[in-house]
Amino acid sequence: MTREVKISIAPDVLSLLTRIHQHLADRGITAYLAGGMVRDILLGRDVEDIDIAVAGNALAVTSEIAAGLGGRYFPLDEENEVGRVVLSVADRKWELDFSTIEDGIEQDMARRDFTIDAMAIELAELLRRPESPMLIDPLHGEQDLNDSIIRAISASAFPADPVRLLRAVRLAAELSFTIHGETEALIRKYDHLIGSVAGERVREELLRLLVLPHGGQHLEHLEELGLLGEIFPELAQTKGVTQPKEHYWDVFEHSLRTVKAVDFLLREGDWDYAGPEVMEAAPWSEELAQHFSREVGHGSTRKSLLRLVALLHDIAKPKTRTVEESGRTRFLGHAREGALAVTDIMERLRFSKRETKLVELMVRHHLRPTQMSQEGLPTPRAIYRYFRDTGEVGIDTLFFSLADHLAARGKNLDLAHWREHAEVMSYVLAKHAEEEKLAPPPKLVDGHDLIDIFGLSPGPRFAEILEAVREAQAAGEISTREEALNYIENTLNIRLSEKK
Repeated sequence: MTREVKISIAPDVLSLLTRIHQHLADRGITAYLAGGMVRDILLGRDVEDIDIAVAGNALAVTSEIAAGLGGRYFPLDEENEVGRVVLSVADRKWELDFSTIEDGIEQDMARRDFTIDAMAIELAELLRRPESPMLIDPLHGEQDLNDSIIRAISASAFPADPVRLLRAVRLAAELSFTIHGETEALIRKYDHLIGSVAGERVREELLRLLVLPHGGQHLEHLEELGLLGEIFPELAQTKGVTQPKEHYWDVFEHSLRTVKAVDFLLREGDWDYAGPEVMEAAPWSEELAQHFSREVGHGSTRKSLLRLVALLHDIAKPKTRTVEESGRTRFLGHAREGALAVTDIMERLRFSKRETKLVELMVRHHLRPTQMSQEGLPTPRAIYRYFRDTGEVGIDTLFFSLADHLAARGKNLDLAHWREHAEVMSYVLAKHAEEEKLAPPPKLVDGHDLIDIFGLSPGPRFAEILEAVREAQAAGEISTREEALNYIENTLNIRLSEKK
């Protein structure tokens, strides 16, 4: 089915497409815009990535295009001849994906995932008539697009490429579409196949889902379709694991609710168990908004990793659960064990080393914010120790702590206790912000002083002494070299006999 459509394409996209067409035309290669690119053009969305199907070997074409345009070439799928060019034009990064048409464009569309991604526009046709090209739509994708429906092309769509199971949920979330009932039934039938997908492909779809507002809602959708436990079998083990009476939900429900609480605190979702006074007490600023929007890796931001931590932070509770004779339930060491477990998960899904380290740190220290002070505001020394240990996830972990509080109490939230918790977190954030604006404090003593003045030999004790001095300096207890030397001698009990 072919018909004329009215569209609008940004000048920079048209310019890039013109350059691509020139390279292809010189080689006599017919090309079509396809997949998500056509879908986004019809929806009037900004084109982020370019999908092109070519009547020729796409890997060879991709390599030549990369060389001609000054980009980098990556073979995405050598067996099915899918390649990618990564290109920067005027400070904008583009990903150009090329696939091979084996036996005609309509047959190519029939092998794709969803009807809304099974439309094409011939590239030469588009450049001739950029405002009213002919749309190739053999499977009525435009109608499903107008009806906001995600519909699988056939029953074999998911076995052919199981990552589509996750992509269906991501597209529905991204576009605010509904997955067709028959397609949902197919996802439930084939949910187990997601385990056969390469970790990096699962990670890519998961991150695109977690960066969106209402992340908790989208994860609940994955759970309803049977996918969440297939992606995270360790999380499935937390179902039905009861907690102390302070917790409103079991471990599994608490984990999902913690993601929803993160959404709420990020101003990207609702929390059903709170009035405006709960939001008013929580810290927020433009600086925090910018912080959580910062990119960590390719495809991940601080907010997407925070949502992942919220989902997985209690993953070791089944392993560490004990019930004392008094009936008290405890999870001793679950933060430490959880950090080890999430490291395995992150590596399985091929996250970068930095992404893995940040998530591991947050899970390992997720209880620390509430341990800085048993009563009242934490001391400068406690704040120093906290940020020393949590490093670049200190702010994120404070924010997580607030979400954890909301998801622990649920409907039984005590407003006074919430305000106390939020006040402490706001205080620590403010103190940290003040420290960040100041110049780094001067080094009062160093290893040479420990050797020359105290006669100590280099070793592990050096680091302990120097760290104790830095801590005392951060706490405001010392500020000069003389005070530091006295502190080492009198407070740290470096004996006079150890001096030269």
